[in-house]
Amino acid sequence: MRSPTANDEPLIDLPSHPLGHLAVLAALVTGILHLLLGPQVMWFSQTLGILFILNGIGFLGGIGLYLTRYWRRGLYLTAAAYALITIIALFAFQGFSVEAFYRQGSLNPIAVA
Repeated sequence: MRSPTANDEPLIDLPSHPLGHLAVLAALVTGILHLLLGPQVMWFSQTLGILFILNGIGFLGGIGLYLTRYWRRGLYLTAAAYALITIIALFAFQGFSVEAFYRQGSLNPIAVA
């Protein structure tokens, strides 16, 4: 009888818990929104637009990694740090207050996405 190896595992492995499916869905929506809004943000700030697009790619890449056999428990911390850095970058560009979510007195849809 052969012993199991890493090559015996399927490359794609769907989450076994419903929260895993919810996390994939949330990351997918976030990634797609960032990719769609990236070109629009370029009109305001080219740097912020590029960061939007890179963030969208990062979220989609994270989904790809999460669904493969290469995902390890230690990467949860990396994913959480990535999301935290994204939020800090938003405040660094928009200001460190609730005003970061507003533009000219109304809610900024780009900041909320």
